[in-house]
Amino acid sequence: MTRFLLVPGRGRPRPGHWQQRWADARPDHRWAPPPSGPPFRLDERVAALHAAVTADDEPAVLIAHSAGCLTTVVWAARHTGPVRAALLVAPPYVGPDWPSGTDAGVAVALGRRLPFRSVLVASRTDPHATFDQSRWYAERWGAELVDLGPAGHVDTGSGYGPWPEGERLVARLAAAPEAAPGHPRPPDRA
Repeated sequence: MTRFLLVPGRGRPRPGHWQQRWADARPDHRWAPPPSGPPFRLDERVAALHAAVTADDEPAVLIAHSAGCLTTVVWAARHTGPVRAALLVAPPYVGPDWPSGTDAGVAVALGRRLPFRSVLVASRTDPHATFDQSRWYAERWGAELVDLGPAGHVDTGSGYGPWPEGERLVARLAAAPEAAPGHPRPPDRA
């Protein structure tokens, strides 16, 4: 059986947001960590994701949006656990001033290949990252890049409540083997 862990962005998703809809409609989709408002504290989010991933031996598919992608990537650089794959939707570009309190280790983590299969979904009109910045992430992380075209931040404000294409991507990742070829698991750095 596969677990599905929803990794939220910086704030609470609106009621119609695709992640919130999936959490409400599917008992096997759980928040990791539960959504909270600002401020975004990356180390706390990474620790909460680690607790959720390691709470069970069943493999998990991580479903991250926005800053949740950063949580996922930093978690993967610091820890291991039973993760089958990750869907990374609209990761924001991390410049020198975002988020406040980001240390040099985060920049290193953002440049590392993920140890599990991943798909990065990017928009050509995302206000938080250019398409070229998203492509750079995909290349560094070893992620398949999915181009949604002009899709904003792939959130409620951009028209993404129901998102059938996202559901298909998650189903494909859930059916994939735990580690893709060329994605060896790193030693645990807990």
